Amino acid sequence: MTDGSARMLSLLSLLQARREWPAAELAGRLEVSTRTIRRDVERLRELGYRVAATMGPDGGYRLAAGEELPPLRFDDEQAVALAIALSSVAGGGAAIEEAAERALATVRQVLPSRLRHRVDGLRFAHEPSAVRTDPEVILAVSEAVRERRVLRFDYRRGDGVEADGGPSRRVEPHELVARDGRWYLVAFDLEREDWRVYRLDRMAPRAPHGARFAPRRIPHGDALAFLTARFRGAVERRDVAAGSANAGSGATSAWPCIGEAVVRAEASELAPWLEPGELIEAADGRCRLALGSWSWAGVLARLLQFERPFELLGPPELLGAADAAAARLSSAGRASPGTRTRRAGR
Repeated sequence: MTDGSARMLSLLSLLQARREWPAAELAGRLEVSTRTIRRDVERLRELGYRVAATMGPDGGYRLAAGEELPPLRFDDEQAVALAIALSSVAGGGAAIEEAAERALATVRQVLPSRLRHRVDGLRFAHEPSAVRTDPEVILAVSEAVRERRVLRFDYRRGDGVEADGGPSRRVEPHELVARDGRWYLVAFDLEREDWRVYRLDRMAPRAPHGARFAPRRIPHGDALAFLTARFRGAVERRDVAAGSANAGSGATSAWPCIGEAVVRAEASELAPWLEPGELIEAADGRCRLALGSWSWAGVLARLLQFERPFELLGPPELLGAADAAAARLSSAGRASPGTRTRRAGR
């Protein structure tokens, strides 16, 4: 490859990496004059690349979108990342496996041998998603999210029956979440005046999108936390743990029962069993925690797993559950020798 060809490929790589480049900066990167950059840009245009010139004192160039997808150039890290992403498509839930396989074959064909061997060595197990989502639905919903426009769609349950209140929906779409091979939309339902979670594989978007809307604050802080909360059956609670400024925030707000306690242990000892946001403060060999679970007994069980002394701070429901558990354990006692179950065969 001649120096001019190599330089043109480097120029193409730079134009693909950023929306706009001043001519002087491109010349500095490639260690040539701006006149040489201008000639190389003309050659790229002859090859079918739409390189637009930008006017002004710092005029430069940008790679414009065309009617066809021209050849692209990736560096080594980009090529390997692309191959890994295409290989893992089956577990993503989008119905694009066949297209991903063809794209991977195309990428592999033009890779240099040093990278082709690395890509061919990619071997990992993943569980294909049992649910397939039409990529056109993903694109339509993501467009409404990006443009902050009201989304209209028909919605059905998994058995094909119209969902509660009929199939029609009008929502303010806020975030898309891909989780466990499924795609979800976190949105504010305008008819029900409440936050809802919708599965994209059950949606049929209607065109066009509606009016623009101002984004609202998603409960629990963000879309992923809100989705987790719905999966765990949580409800909005403002005073979950008595006296806690952190109650109702982060991962802990995703559980229906949340309690606070001080555990006599270093933070490093408890870290392997904690979720983000559960450690409130740590000092002098003690940690103040806000732990969540399905039930108050479950909160106690989480505290007992640490095998360290602890003091309960609240709320009252947790203290009552601890008293009840202590009474049951006390009444259970130890079985006397005469009441032990005989082994089989004796």
